[in-house]
Amino acid sequence: MPHAVAALGAAALTTAGSVWYVPALADLRAGADRPESRRIAAAACVTGWAGAGALAVLLLIAEAWWTPVAAAAAGTVAATTLRLHVAARRRHEAREMAHHWNHLGQVPLPTGPARFRNVVATVLGCGLVAAVTVAAWTWHSASDPADDPHWVTAAASAAVMGVFLTAAGMYARATHPATATAREGRRH
Repeated sequence: MPHAVAALGAAALTTAGSVWYVPALADLRAGADRPESRRIAAAACVTGWAGAGALAVLLLIAEAWWTPVAAAAAGTVAATTLRLHVAARRRHEAREMAHHWNHLGQVPLPTGPARFRNVVATVLGCGLVAAVTVAAWTWHSASDPADDPHWVTAAASAAVMGVFLTAAGMYARATHPATATAREGRRH
């Protein structure tokens, strides 16, 4: 694949990622008005998308593949490190908040939908891995080169991903707090 085509794809992906990095930039700009864990998460988001943008630029100007790949790997490592720091910081903030609420003699507020998001993200991630695995297997196991494995590969991986999307949707419908509240409101 020519570098220009890959650069165009990376640039399009980075542009589409603005739905994540523009709000993250707003969180960073808000500064101390946001909790520290949220600011670090925003920095992780911006770092990851900056890596994708750097990949697009380096694909256009670099001759070898190793330079853009090294930049993408560095961005991924930096963003992953920040995300791991965010997880530790959020746990610390949750313990601190529970301690303060306990000191006041009040019941702590619920922690929010973090577990819900983690389960849905895990199901979707497993679905993506399974879909890629099925696509690679169907592509590799094409018996005759005259057969067109493109549609079989696409259909098989789409079916697998559809199963996982359905599972995530059913879990979301069954357990998400907003959905449960809406269902309770309709019953009364």
